[in-house]
Amino acid sequence: MSVVTAAADRSICSPLPILGKDVTVPLVTGGEVTYAALDYAASAPALQRVWDDVAAYAPYYGSVHRGAGYLSQLSTDLFENSRKAVAEFLGCRVDDQVIFTRSTTDSLNLLAAAVPADCQVFVYETEHHASLLPWRDARVTYLNAPRTPAQAVETLERALADRDPYGPALVCVTGASNVTGELWPVKELAAAAHAHGARIVLDAAQLAPHHPVDIDELDVDWVAFSGHKLYAPFGSGVLAGRADWLQDAEPYLAGGGASRKVARRTDGGVDVEWHSTAARHEAGSPNVIGVYSIASACKALTEAGFERLVAREQQLVTRVREGLAEVPQVKVLSLFGDDAPRVGVISFVVEGWNSSHFAAALSAEYGIGVRDGLFCAHPLVRTLLGSDPQDPGECGAPEAEPGERSLNAIRVSFGAGTPDEHIERFVRAVKELVSEGAQWKYRTEDGRCVPDRGTAQV
Repeated sequence: MSVVTAAADRSICSPLPILGKDVTVPLVTGGEVTYAALDYAASAPALQRVWDDVAAYAPYYGSVHRGAGYLSQLSTDLFENSRKAVAEFLGCRVDDQVIFTRSTTDSLNLLAAAVPADCQVFVYETEHHASLLPWRDARVTYLNAPRTPAQAVETLERALADRDPYGPALVCVTGASNVTGELWPVKELAAAAHAHGARIVLDAAQLAPHHPVDIDELDVDWVAFSGHKLYAPFGSGVLAGRADWLQDAEPYLAGGGASRKVARRTDGGVDVEWHSTAARHEAGSPNVIGVYSIASACKALTEAGFERLVAREQQLVTRVREGLAEVPQVKVLSLFGDDAPRVGVISFVVEGWNSSHFAAALSAEYGIGVRDGLFCAHPLVRTLLGSDPQDPGECGAPEAEPGERSLNAIRVSFGAGTPDEHIERFVRAVKELVSEGAQWKYRTEDGRCVPDRGTAQV
């Protein structure tokens, strides 16, 4: 090994230890195999470090903010220190707030409830539904799918320049597509938004687990992401960024914790003074363990070295893309083209195959877990497949029978915990299924394509 090669290898880390790495699953063809979890874009496996941290804390669990006992005080300190850890992970500015939510969807719905009444929202049709749908009380302009990063910026600039009347505006954009994995020009879009007096929120659900996210460096106004995609298994998320709109808005939920002072009026009503801090939108008893798991994951990724994690993931991306390119029947979906930078999320279709059938065969015959469907990004997937917006298909399995062409796709996704063997098994499985066909018969059951138990392929 040359000195240069040795130095390069040292810059790339091994897979991070995750829960479930030794779990075995049965194969319909007989025997068992170690499960290959390649659906990180939906929910990433929990890091072992996160699980260990949570297990160590669990005996000391207590109610936060409102308890005088030792465990309550300890839990309060842990909760607020988790907020600081997330702020550091995101490169938050001094005046930014970090609000804990249930998920990215919850975070963006919270922000949607806080935008000024006359705000106009600009969102690309390429967004995940969590970014596409929350803006029900705002004037929304949906932007067509761009085909280059530069076109994305140009499209936004034109839309912002043409808006009428000129007033508050918000741009919502993903950092990395949950369908193609392609990175969006976030910094350039933020500059365009600010040049036209608009603000911007970054959906970092797919970006944060794969790539550093720095609010200050990107110059975005808000960032939203989910713990369950960041190797933290519990139901919690984050909305971080500017405080003013959030402070001016009515609390997302009304109740204890959000209220600073409540008093009866002489007329029999109630006067409420709400908190102006993050607590304003965190009513009720918070998910302390979920919050702590996010903070633990942030620390684990930082300590592992994001540059090394990114370098290794790019090797896996290259291996998958090169392997799929060797199969003429496979079409990889892309907005920006083959040379676009991307994270470990790749969607594709296979000529002559129903996507649900193909995904089912990967699972039943190879122990590989991927996802098929429209990935809660219906307009984008239909655009990439060249289908009519009104064509059938939903976020889940298609109704088509095995072997029929479907209007859905297959998505493979991976990250910091993915072993090389899982990638090699996936590439081999794709090649074998395309060249030799499935070994088993499949049928549709409750909208899913499943093995017809006891009936091998004829």
